[in-house]
Amino acid sequence: MNGHVDDIGYGKQFAAWYDRLFPKDANAVATAETLARLHPDPGKGTLEFGVGTGRIAIPLSGKVGHIIGIDTSPEMLAQLGDDPESVDVTGVHADIRSYSDDRAYALVYAVCGVLSMLLTPEDQQKAVQRAAELLAPEGRLVIESGNRPAVEAMHEGLARTTLFTPYPEPGTGLQTHSTLPPGSDLWQCSHVWYEADGTTRVGSELARLTTPDEVDAYAVAAGLTPEARYADWHLSPYTSQYPMFLTTYRKGV
Repeated sequence: MNGHVDDIGYGKQFAAWYDRLFPKDANAVATAETLARLHPDPGKGTLEFGVGTGRIAIPLSGKVGHIIGIDTSPEMLAQLGDDPESVDVTGVHADIRSYSDDRAYALVYAVCGVLSMLLTPEDQQKAVQRAAELLAPEGRLVIESGNRPAVEAMHEGLARTTLFTPYPEPGTGLQTHSTLPPGSDLWQCSHVWYEADGTTRVGSELARLTTPDEVDAYAVAAGLTPEARYADWHLSPYTSQYPMFLTTYRKGV
C-alpha cells in the first residue's frame, strides 16, 4: 500500500546513540503532555510522522492510547520495538510523503525537525498534504521545525560556525560544525558526541530550513487552517530568535 521507502540513512548514523542526543527524559514527557492537551479526540487516533525511537510517542501513548508511528529508518524502528515501554506504539516503515491507511486521525504530528529532513519545498508540501488527507474532520496537525531566521542569526553572516552544547551528565556534550551558505536554505551539520569515558560518535545531517510562513503556506495549500504559532512546547509566544517553532493547524468539518 505504501510502496518503496526512500531512506536517507539517518538511522544508520544515529540510531545507536539517538537517545543520548535526544533522551527520553522530562523534556520528552513535557512535549507529550502538551500534545495530549492539543489532541482534539484521542478516541479517533493519533499518528506521528518520524517516530524515531519513540521519544515522544511512548509517553504520549500513556496519555492518549495507541499511536501509529511511521519512519523511513529500519534502524530507528528497531530501537523503538526493543523498548519495553513501546507496547502502545506501532512502528510502520513508510515515507511521510506517501503514507496512507484506511483511518482518519484526530491528531497528526511531526516534531524535532522531521519536516526539514525533506530537502525541497515540493517534498515538504507533499508531507503536509499527506498529513491533511489523513486527518479526520476537525482534526489537528502539529509541526515543530527548525526556525530559519534563528539559524541565520546564529551564523552571523558566516557560511560556517562551530557550536558546543554541554549536556547535564558530567563529561558529555555535543559539538556541531554548522554550514549554511548565505542565501541557502540547506543546512548541513556534522556532529561529534563526547561521552564521559572519552569515546566519541560522529554523524552528519542535511536539513532544509523553513520559516513559519512557509509552513503555513503548505498547510493552506493542503486545505488546513493555520491556528496558532509558538516558540516551544510550553506554548511560549513565537520569536524569530528561538531555534525552533511550533505551529498548529485544523481541518474543516
